[in-house]
Amino acid sequence: MPSREIWAGALSLLLLHEETGCAHSAYNAARLLDQICDADDVDDDTRRLCERASVRLSGDTPRPEARHACPA
Repeated sequence: MPSREIWAGALSLLLLHEETGCAHSAYNAARLLDQICDADDVDDDTRRLCERASVRLSGDTPRPEARHACPA
């Protein structure tokens, strides 16, 4: 199972993206979710859920009212 740090990082970036619309956060959350999907010991339901979230984040565009909170 992927480490707690990867799960926490993905969730943190997902929330940051939702709160601010930061495209970098969406991109990095999708990358972490892809890492989770690639783990050998992830069950099929979790893999599908992470894949759906990654695809959605990869195709997401920032909201017009979003403010940029990322230092990157």
